[in-house]
Amino acid sequence: MGPVSEPIRPARRGRLARSGVAFAVLIGLASYVGLHQTTGSKGTPRCAVGSGDHRYEFTPEQASNAATISAVGTTRGLPERAVTIALATALQESALRNIRHGDRDSLGLFQQRPSMGWGTPAQIMDPVYSAGRFYEGLEKVPGYSRLPLTVAAQKVQKSGFPQAYAKHEPDAALLAAALTGRTPAGLSCTADPEKGRPGDPRRVRAELIRAFGERAAPTAVTGGPSAGRSATGPTVLVVPVRPVAGAGPGADERHGWELAQWAVARAEVLRIAEVSYRDRVWRAGEALGGWSKTSGTPAGGDSVRVRLAE
Repeated sequence: MGPVSEPIRPARRGRLARSGVAFAVLIGLASYVGLHQTTGSKGTPRCAVGSGDHRYEFTPEQASNAATISAVGTTRGLPERAVTIALATALQESALRNIRHGDRDSLGLFQQRPSMGWGTPAQIMDPVYSAGRFYEGLEKVPGYSRLPLTVAAQKVQKSGFPQAYAKHEPDAALLAAALTGRTPAGLSCTADPEKGRPGDPRRVRAELIRAFGERAAPTAVTGGPSAGRSATGPTVLVVPVRPVAGAGPGADERHGWELAQWAVARAEVLRIAEVSYRDRVWRAGEALGGWSKTSGTPAGGDSVRVRLAE
């Protein structure tokens, strides 16, 4: 008589048990996703520009750095094309992250090297400084705005992979259009206004001035402790939209949107809960992070109102 075959029923029961557990996990996951979709949960904070097939999504950290790069460029009086070149370069060099490492001694958003005369490590790790140094180099390139992006970027960076910049041009162009104000309400971000410390109006003021100069200093601060012990309600900064000297029609409104979308891009870092300009308002707590029409009388175009998280 040959060897008795092993019983198969326990193995089958084991497989069935494992299948049941896996099915239960899938059901639980589906329920979790469905619940969060129906309750409007926004999950991890995120930002986006564009729509449909021409949409670029990125993190609040990347948005904050991109807004700084854009503001430094426009404050220098440079065109949108310069901002696009700078953003594409930073996307390639650091993925718009202010990193403390790189090839050899490269650092920061643009992977600039202290040993090559770009500045001290502390300077290079300052996004305002590093962006300014990039633009200084770009301005020395004759006709940079008419050159292919990868050529203009390479003349500044001297990269070992000069063709790599080109692939970032579509995303950089979307970012530049929103952050320079050419595309109104073009940047959306989600953030949690209830998580973290209250916004600091002094810090927001300092960052506005660093990015845009004294002309962007808030003309008023209402509510909150900064307005006096008896003040109630959240802190609101009124940021003036000052006329742009020598600019053409629509330049003031574009600058207003530039300021407004700078505030949205830096909302998580600076603890900004709401931004309003003209007839649009952005709120950090909204599930989709987009702009909506204001209720009641629209605000004028001479200021951007920034409400801080409490």
